[in-house]
Amino acid sequence: MAHRPKRTFRQRAADSSDSDGAEESPAEPGVPREVAAPGSAEEGPPSGGGRARVAGRPHRVRGPRGRGRVWASSRRAKEAAPRADEGSESRVLDMSTDEEDEIHHSSESKDDQGLSSDSSSSLGEKELSSTVKIPDAAFIQAARRKRELARAQDDYISLDVEHTSTVSGMKRESEDDPESEPDDHKKRIPFTLKPQTFRQRMAEESISRNEETSEESQEDEKQDIWERQQMRKAVKIIEERDIDLSRGSGSSKVKKFDTSISFTPVNLEIIKKQLNTRLTLLQETHRSHLREYEKYVQDVKSSKSTIQNLESSSNQALNCKFYKSMKVYVENLIDCLNEKIINIQEIESSMHALLLKQAMTFMKRRQDELKHESTYLQQLSRKDETSTSGNLAVDEKTQWILEEIESRRTKRRQARMLSGNCNHQEGTSSDDELPSAEMIDFQKSQGDILQKQKKVFEDVHDDFCNIQNILLKFQQWREKFPDSYYEAFISLCIPKLLNPLVRVQLIDWNPLKLDSTVLKEMPWFKSVEEFMDSSVEDSKKESSSDKKILSTIINKTIIPRLTDFVEFLWDPLSASQTTSLITHCRVILEEHSICENEVSKSKQDLLKSIVSRMKKAVEDDVFIPLYPKSAVENKTSPHSKFQERQFWSGLKLFHNILLWNGLLTDDTLQELGLGKLLNRYLIIALLNATPGPDVVKKCNQVAACLPEKWFENSATRTSIPQLENFIQFLLQSAHKLSRSEFSNSH
Repeated sequence: MAHRPKRTFRQRAADSSDSDGAEESPAEPGVPREVAAPGSAEEGPPSGGGRARVAGRPHRVRGPRGRGRVWASSRRAKEAAPRADEGSESRVLDMSTDEEDEIHHSSESKDDQGLSSDSSSSLGEKELSSTVKIPDAAFIQAARRKRELARAQDDYISLDVEHTSTVSGMKRESEDDPESEPDDHKKRIPFTLKPQTFRQRMAEESISRNEETSEESQEDEKQDIWERQQMRKAVKIIEERDIDLSRGSGSSKVKKFDTSISFTPVNLEIIKKQLNTRLTLLQETHRSHLREYEKYVQDVKSSKSTIQNLESSSNQALNCKFYKSMKVYVENLIDCLNEKIINIQEIESSMHALLLKQAMTFMKRRQDELKHESTYLQQLSRKDETSTSGNLAVDEKTQWILEEIESRRTKRRQARMLSGNCNHQEGTSSDDELPSAEMIDFQKSQGDILQKQKKVFEDVHDDFCNIQNILLKFQQWREKFPDSYYEAFISLCIPKLLNPLVRVQLIDWNPLKLDSTVLKEMPWFKSVEEFMDSSVEDSKKESSSDKKILSTIINKTIIPRLTDFVEFLWDPLSASQTTSLITHCRVILEEHSICENEVSKSKQDLLKSIVSRMKKAVEDDVFIPLYPKSAVENKTSPHSKFQERQFWSGLKLFHNILLWNGLLTDDTLQELGLGKLLNRYLIIALLNATPGPDVVKKCNQVAACLPEKWFENSATRTSIPQLENFIQFLLQSAHKLSRSEFSNSH
């Protein structure tokens, strides 16, 4: 093998390292970098220094984001392409973390790649950083010899690199003996970049940060230069303007100056006078400022005192607190009543159903007894007409009903005898007795309902269920803030709030009983009256809003409940129920009615229900049979007794109807009592009766039932058309009695 000439790459390596340092060092903007001489690549084959420079490039394969760059491997691929066309063996530089592997791959490239290596070295010189240290020729030669020795000994290549210069001669031997290099098929061909060490990554990151900071510093310097230039321009413009102004003013002064003008002589007195005048003006201004200052100080003091007074008194805060407390109280009260109203309605319905069941029992029993007794007497009359022999066949039910009727009548007679009431007429008593078993069941059911009534508000505080406590809250509002109280129309709200509480107290109230509690004695009635009497509104106002609270409660709560009693529970034939009902109605409709100029729908409904119920009683419950004189001549006969009882029952209803005088209109009473009851039933029964003391007694009772009010006016004594028949009957009876007495006397 021919001996190759000695290479001169050592000096170039040093020069190139210097040039690399110059190129990579930060330079001032505008200074061009050094460009490698084109003839340097032609002086000889590629040197180890060029390979070393290429091997040193992996120190900059790290970008700002920590990812490895790929520019080194792509460039080597471009260098290997033309060498493959020339038939030379391709070589790949293995980017390793150790400097020994870098030098190993650079030494395995062939000598005929000088041009490509040189060109790559020239490109690498432009991009290497000044911080990269390029090994010298002795170090490269030592590393090569060490690698060759390891291969000869079939040993591994150590990763530790020792900078020794004892193997400097191995480079020459390896270069002189190209056959010692391994063949291409024995070399390992890397397909990927070797992973970088932590030291390399840190170096690349520091380089990238330095480059970024250098770029930012350059931009900041440029920005500062530009700002200084702009400031210089602005200052220069202002200075030029001032110079122009000073020149213009100087010229004007020069132009205005006239030496021919003579000034007035100035002496010390004039100057002193002007100074005194100026001093006086300043003193006055100072005094005015002092006055303003004192005024402001006083304003500040008064404001502070006002603030303290407001904070100490805090009337507004107290007012707001009171209104908030009332708002919360009313909301809680409404919630409580909304929750309890369902229970109240259920209890009311239970009590109403119980009383309705009892009333329907009495009414049905009376109608059934009247029907069976009338049927029995008719059968008895037919038997008497046909034959007088034999017994009358009566079914068991009729017989049992007749026995029950007679048993109750006997008990009532005994009770009247014990009480000393001997003037009682059969048929005028109210047949409302219940058997003992039914009475016990009724009382038990009523007691259970009343127990539920007591438990409605047992879990509620007195402030939300006691009417007196509730009205006390609103009374405090009326006393503290009367304007807002009346502007809020509280008098219209109180009846609605008290409605459930009043209804609870009315569950046990029965206006059809004589022993029922009078309306004025109820707790809610007294509490409302006290609240109305303590009203602070102008007493001269007769139509005060608070004065209507009681009448509103009566019309919205009491009258509707009273109407239900009249429609479903009242028996017009019962004198005790009618008397008690009239008593309560007079208290409600007369003493505590609403203003005359207002129309109460509830009052009208109540009066209509009263009239309607009495009409129904006249049509359904009045029955006076007419029997032959032979059947009724004997006063002890069943027919005579039954007829007498039915007449007195009708007369009792007539009396009950006319008791409504003053509550119902006269026309209504005259049409209902005189027209439908007296003329249709009572007069006919009197006409068929035998004249005598009994007829006189009955006529006296009819006349006693007529209201005296109808006859107080002389013009109206004979102007009642419904009384014409009764007057004619009285005249006929008087003539008959006078004739009979006259004949008896002769």
